[in-house]
Amino acid sequence: MNEKEEAISPPNEYERRRAEKERVEKAKENRKKFKRFVRLAVWLLIAAALVYAIIALIKVSKPQGEDSSHQIPILNQEHIEVGSTPPGKYNSNPPTSGWHYQQTARNKFYDEPVPDQYLLHNLEHGDVWVAYHPRLSKEVKDVLKKFVSTRVIASPRPGNETDIALAAWGRLDAFNLEGAVLPENRINDFIKRYTNKGPEKIPLEAHGRLNFN
Repeated sequence: MNEKEEAISPPNEYERRRAEKERVEKAKENRKKFKRFVRLAVWLLIAAALVYAIIALIKVSKPQGEDSSHQIPILNQEHIEVGSTPPGKYNSNPPTSGWHYQQTARNKFYDEPVPDQYLLHNLEHGDVWVAYHPRLSKEVKDVLKKFVSTRVIASPRPGNETDIALAAWGRLDAFNLEGAVLPENRINDFIKRYTNKGPEKIPLEAHGRLNFN
């Protein structure tokens, strides 16, 4: 056999097996690389989704509109006996600070008026009070119910000068409805801005609450 014939002759069995082994090993390595790439891509997608969710949550948790409320000068934090008459006049309607009972009202939606002095204690603890005029329609009241939480209380108040009054300790936003449409964003923003801003930081489980039935 001359050199030319030897060059074009088929490989022997050893070389064939070695080439097959190299091909299999290379295929395995490619599969490993592909799996690593897939895992990395999945983790990157998960990380991107988490970052997006966190950014969206932060954006949603912040007030979206302008602050329509105004600051009310703080009167005092004096306790008075239940049923007694406050010794002085409040400086807003509804009041946002001043003389109040030692007990708070349970955070829920009320169909009957609750004395201001219970609710003032709620404000002192950082709650938000949604005081609505009883003349509001049932449909509007039903929408108001969804704002009630462990830090938000809603009750009718015949003494309101407006349809809705949003009160926190030393803060008030009072307004009438236009065309019986409730400005939900305005209420949400007030709650986000002024929840837990009272002078007494007391855990919810430590509140001495009085339930009105």
